[in-house]
Amino acid sequence: MSVGWPLWLGPERLLAAVMRLLLKCLRLGRRRRLGLLRQAGQLWHYGRLCLRSLLYNSFTNSDVVLDSLFEPVYWLVDHVTRWFGVVFVALVIGLTSSIVAIVYICLLPLILQTYTPAWICWHLTYGHWNLIMIVFHYYKAITTSPGHPPQAKNDVTGVSICRKCIAPKPARTHHCSICNRCVLKMDHHCPWLNNCVGHYNHRYFFSFCLFMTMGCIYCSISAWDMFRDAYAAIERMKLLEKDRLQVAANQTYYQTPPPTFSFRQRAFHKSVVYLWVLCSSVALALGALTLWHAALITRGETSIERHINKKERQRLQKKGKVFRNPYSYGSWDNWKVFLGVDVPRHWLTRVLLPSPHPPHGTGLSWELPPCVREQRVPLLAI
Repeated sequence: MSVGWPLWLGPERLLAAVMRLLLKCLRLGRRRRLGLLRQAGQLWHYGRLCLRSLLYNSFTNSDVVLDSLFEPVYWLVDHVTRWFGVVFVALVIGLTSSIVAIVYICLLPLILQTYTPAWICWHLTYGHWNLIMIVFHYYKAITTSPGHPPQAKNDVTGVSICRKCIAPKPARTHHCSICNRCVLKMDHHCPWLNNCVGHYNHRYFFSFCLFMTMGCIYCSISAWDMFRDAYAAIERMKLLEKDRLQVAANQTYYQTPPPTFSFRQRAFHKSVVYLWVLCSSVALALGALTLWHAALITRGETSIERHINKKERQRLQKKGKVFRNPYSYGSWDNWKVFLGVDVPRHWLTRVLLPSPHPPHGTGLSWELPPCVREQRVPLLAI
């Protein structure tokens, strides 16, 4: 007779078999969970590796990350500046024309009536010379191309490749995102010119800033006394207008209304105040910009090169080396190269008088200018 296995094994062995079966099931479930976790971990590390392989760049740093984050802002500013450049140029022409009109209509007749002949000659000579220099250099800065590398790639001696143009980029050349072109010896894109400031119009831009600052300072100093009188007259006009309104409200037959200023007098006083405030504001703002660019010219740098040279100077300083700007020939020679002064008479014909002479070199290569006699120190000095 056959007997069932539970009765044949006994209660102890039956319990042990059940426990072993339960432990085996738990062990299989644990291994399965560990396998799933291991697979998930492998997929996570593989995804990170793929992402890093797509985005890895040995030159990536905090500056690159910030530039990438602000790329939409840069795009918006570039397009706004590109379309509003014409508006800025029209604003400069309109404001300058208004100041010139006020000087001719309001101030010049007063000068001719009250000043001595010597002071009249001084104002007529200096004022017209300054105006001619402003108009000439602003026109040349707007209409002169800053210079671009040639389209034929074989004719360019490039030191790097522009990642936007995919073309060789000569030394001191940078890509302008607003003009969407590479610019020789680029300093910056000026919205007030609606043009880039580069190799061929850098002198015109700086001369315009300098002579505009001088003209604004001249107008502010010359019109100071008239400004104080005009401001006091405007305050009196406000008080008289207030008194006139009070008299009109409580008018009786025996009261006489206070005298009023004519339209011509009001326009004259307000024009003088407008002239002085505008010229003083422009003199402060543009004067600071002119001093900044004068310091850059003294060091033989552009605005872009200043930031590049600063980082390079810090990098070499950590290695115990000294950075030398290869495009600096000394403070005095830098000014002579920038202004194109080769002989002493050029200080008159090329600096103090309007001159359309081109700058030294082509902007593609940077040989030693003829006005610089001695060689410069090398780029790096230990």
